[in-house]
Amino acid sequence: MKSWIGRAQETQDEISPGLARRAWALLDLPGEPPAILPPHFVALYFWDVAPQAALGPDGHPKTGDFLPPVALPRRMLAGRRLRFPGGALRLGAPASKRSEITAITPKQGRSGKMVFVTITHRVECAGEIAAIEEQDVVYREAASAPSALTPAPAIALWRESLTPDPTMLFRYSAITFNGHRIHYDADYTRDAEGYPALVVNGGLTILLLLRAALRANPTGRLAGYEARTMRPLYVNRPLTLAAAPPEGSRQAAWAADDTGAQALAVTLEWA
Repeated sequence: MKSWIGRAQETQDEISPGLARRAWALLDLPGEPPAILPPHFVALYFWDVAPQAALGPDGHPKTGDFLPPVALPRRMLAGRRLRFPGGALRLGAPASKRSEITAITPKQGRSGKMVFVTITHRVECAGEIAAIEEQDVVYREAASAPSALTPAPAIALWRESLTPDPTMLFRYSAITFNGHRIHYDADYTRDAEGYPALVVNGGLTILLLLRAALRANPTGRLAGYEARTMRPLYVNRPLTLAAAPPEGSRQAAWAADDTGAQALAVTLEWA
């Protein structure tokens, strides 16, 4: 697999006003999207538009083109680290993303064999650098032990609760052209992947957490964030979003499931 390190590709896109309006509605944000989008909306663009014939049985694009053909059947987002250098996401402007595989790391954990593939993305919009991201994609075995339970922190500056429903998951997957069946095909999710219910998209949970953080700090400007997924969150089960008091420019935030276990850990970086 090490021969895949250094492989790169470039993707062209447009900061589509229509997509921005759909995301704005999904998040119940007031009014219309501004001419310059919040920088974290970059995660809604540049999704793979693989042909139908190029999809695997899980609905993901097959590996072996850009991503390495790791011989483990389950693939999902494990974490991401984003910085926003200051370039603007201008509605209607052309944008490009250069992606490079920068690390491939095998691990043996409680949940079985895993391989982490780190991809570095650099996004430019209208000639400015809008985002630099390191993204970790994890491949794992089909049958694996559940991840260890970590109780969510007890002390929070603010908390917000909500219950994602199937419509919310469907709309997010439609906006991002995400065909992974664990987010909309309940039979496949239970029978093939062993989850008890539809899994809430990790990217959606991050968006909801950032929405809550920006509501709690309306004058703040997000300079970046780090996110790590710890446990799945399931549809029709309440989840809690929360954040600790900030320490300097950094602030710990998280999502917890209906048992109080931490499912997502995020560190916010405020400008």
